[in-house]
Amino acid sequence: MLRPRIIPCLLVHQGGLVKTQRFKDPKYVGDPINAVKIFNEKEADELMVLDIDAAVNGTAPDFTMIAKLAAECRMPLCYGGGVTSAEQASRIIDMGVEKVAVSSAAIRNPTLLTEIAAAVGRQSVVAVLDVRQKKGFFAKGYELCIHNATQAVKSDPLDMAKQLQEAGAGEIVINFVDQDGLMQGYDLEYAAEFKRVLKVPVTFLGGAGSLDHLQQLISKLGIVGAAAGSLFVFKGKYRAVLINYPSPEQKIQLCRDALNIKG
Repeated sequence: MLRPRIIPCLLVHQGGLVKTQRFKDPKYVGDPINAVKIFNEKEADELMVLDIDAAVNGTAPDFTMIAKLAAECRMPLCYGGGVTSAEQASRIIDMGVEKVAVSSAAIRNPTLLTEIAAAVGRQSVVAVLDVRQKKGFFAKGYELCIHNATQAVKSDPLDMAKQLQEAGAGEIVINFVDQDGLMQGYDLEYAAEFKRVLKVPVTFLGGAGSLDHLQQLISKLGIVGAAAGSLFVFKGKYRAVLINYPSPEQKIQLCRDALNIKG
C-alpha cells in the first residue's frame, strides 16, 4: 500500500553539505557521506541529494561523489545536479542510485525526460520545479525559476508540472523558494494545487521546521512525499547542527495521525 514518505534533502556545495535560506547564503553543516551514514542508522524512507553547483556552473555530475554516496546509502537514493543527457542518467542509475532528478535542463527541453525515461524507466525520473511568488508591488501568483532561483522562467509552474509529467517524469518535486530554510511550514495552499492537477507521485520541499509541519502537509494532501532540509540537519531555535530524523515509532504515529488512521 502506498504511504507518505519522509525524505531528508541534502544540498551539496563545493563538495560539502550545506543549508540555504531562500536559496542564498549556504551554511556549511558537514560531510555528505557522514550524513548518509547517520540517515542509514535512523532508517530514513529515502534520501535526496542535490548538487546546487553543477547546473549553475554548467558542469557534469560529480560521478566520483555519486559513486561514494550510492555505495554508502542503504535507502532509496535520488540524485540531482548537472544531468543533461540520458547517458548521464543511465550511468548514475548503474551506480546503484534509484532516481535521477532533473530541473533546469528538463524545463528548457522536456523531451529530455522522455529520453531518460526510455533509458532507465519512468519510475527513476524525477522533475524538480523551484517555485516562488512573483516579485513586484502589483505582481500576483507564482513563477518558476532555475539556476538556484537566479533566473525566472515565463512558463506557469502548474502547466510546466503537467508538461513534464506527460514528457516522462515519474515523480515531481515542488521546491518552495520563499519558504526554503525558514522552518515556518510549507505553502500548503499552493501545494494542494499541484496535488490536484498531477497524477504521478508528488514530493514537496521547502519550509518544514517541525514534525507538525510534516503532519500538516500529509493531513491536507494525503499520500505525498514530505521532504525537508533544515529540519533534519538543525536542532533547536539556535539551529545547532545535528543530523536527526524521526524514530520508526514517531514516523508511524505521525502518518497515522495525519491520515486519521485508528488503531
